[in-house]
Amino acid sequence: MIIECINCNKKFTVDADLIPKQGRQIQCGSCKHIWHFKIESSLKEPLILEDEDNQINLSIAKNTKEITESINVEKSTKLLKDNEIYKDNKIQENVTTENNIKISKISVFFSYLLVFLISFVALIILLDTLKSPLINVFPGLEIVLFNLFETLKDVKLFIIDLT
Repeated sequence: MIIECINCNKKFTVDADLIPKQGRQIQCGSCKHIWHFKIESSLKEPLILEDEDNQINLSIAKNTKEITESINVEKSTKLLKDNEIYKDNKIQENVTTENNIKISKISVFFSYLLVFLISFVALIILLDTLKSPLINVFPGLEIVLFNLFETLKDVKLFIIDLT
């Protein structure tokens, strides 16, 4: 409901539930004027609509249009706020989803890397354990295994030198 100050004509939107039927004291937020307001006091003379053929008298309050506009403004404001909240939530969901996808891709990469490293270490341990039987079956494998183990020792020394 829109209430107009009787002193400075400033208009304010007030919830109609806050004003009882007997009225209440209201203070203008702009000029600080205090007056007693009743809901019925805001209704004015009935409007007369003229038709070409007939004159129709309607008992419609002057403020009906303002009240309807106020309700529409309140509804549209609420819808805009809800829409903004919805958009903000969607943006946050999109950002969260994008972050989750990035984290997921990174975690998948590190998972594969970890599996590769564990498998490689397991293969080296297996080759070292079964070195003698493998050399007996494949005589040319002795030089390859020797070079592999020497390369691993060099990599170990390189990593130690980095730290």
